[in-house]
Amino acid sequence: MKQAIIVRGLKKSYKANQVLKGVDFTVNKGEIFALLGSNGAGKTTTINVMATLLAADGGSVEVAGYDVAKQPEKVRSAISLTGQFAAVDDTLTARENLALIGDLRHIKDSSQTANELLEKFQLADAADRRVTTFSGGMRRRLDIAMSLIGNPEVIFLDEPTTGLDPEARNNMWQTIRDLAASGTTVFLTTQYLDEADELASTIALLHAGKIVASGTARELKKLVPGGLVELTFHDQKQTQAALNILKNDYKIAEGENLKLTVTAGESAAQLAGLFIKLRDAHIEPADFSQHSPTLDDVFFKLTGKKEEN
Repeated sequence: MKQAIIVRGLKKSYKANQVLKGVDFTVNKGEIFALLGSNGAGKTTTINVMATLLAADGGSVEVAGYDVAKQPEKVRSAISLTGQFAAVDDTLTARENLALIGDLRHIKDSSQTANELLEKFQLADAADRRVTTFSGGMRRRLDIAMSLIGNPEVIFLDEPTTGLDPEARNNMWQTIRDLAASGTTVFLTTQYLDEADELASTIALLHAGKIVASGTARELKKLVPGGLVELTFHDQKQTQAALNILKNDYKIAEGENLKLTVTAGESAAQLAGLFIKLRDAHIEPADFSQHSPTLDDVFFKLTGKKEEN
C-alpha cells in the first residue's frame, strides 16, 4: 500500500526544551491515523512540521510523496490543515467563508460547493449570518468544512471534535470515515481516547518525545492484562475465603468495600473456571463485573498517568 506520510527521526526543540526526540511513523494512503499524547507531548508540533509551518531540527518528513523541507509548495498544494482553533473570518458569513476558500483553491463552482458543505455540516440555516454570531461549535464545524474544499490528498485534523456537542461529534466521525473511504488520508490528533478507538485504523502514542507504541486499537489493548473481573462479596469473612481459594491460581488485587479484582484471562473457559472454583467452595459473590482493556488502560500503562479527559 502506498504510504502517504513517512516520518523518520523527527526532532524539534524550543530553545532548551526538546519536544520531539526522534519520532518515527508511517501513514498509509486512505487510512485514518490517530496520534495520541498528553497536553504538551508534541502532537501539534508534529502536525505543524508535516504541514510546513515549522522547520524540523532533524530527521526527514515526506507528505503525499514530497519532501517537506525541499518541496514545501508541493506539500501545501496536496494537504489541508484544521488546527486546534477555528481559522474563520468573523466579518464574513459562513457562505462567504466557504466561497472564499473555494476561489483561493480555484474550485470551478465554489458557490455550489459551499451550499453542499453548509448542508453537510448543518449550517444551512445560518449560512448568511456573520460568523461573529456563531457559537464555538458552529465555528468549529465551519472551520472543518473549509478544510475539505478542493479534495486534498491528506487532511490534518488537530483535535477536530473539541467543542462539539454529541450529535455534531457523531456527524464529524461519519465525515472522517467518508473521507477515508473516498481515498483521502486523515491524520488526526485527539484527547478523546474513545474517538481514536472508534475511528483510527492505526494509533500511535507519543510520550516523552518519542512514539512509545503503535498499532491497531486491538493490538495496543493487548499490552495490558485482559480478562479482569471485579468481585464484590457480602462480608469480610467471605472476601477472605474467596481470596484464599483463588490466590494460588490467579493474580488478585484487593480493593475497598469487600472487593477483589481478579485477572481471570480472556477466554470463556478461563472465566468459567473462576466461578466454578467459587461455586465448589460454596462462595457466591454479591456482585461482579467484567472489565476489558481500553485505550485509557494502555495510556496509563505506557505513560504512568491517566489521560486528562
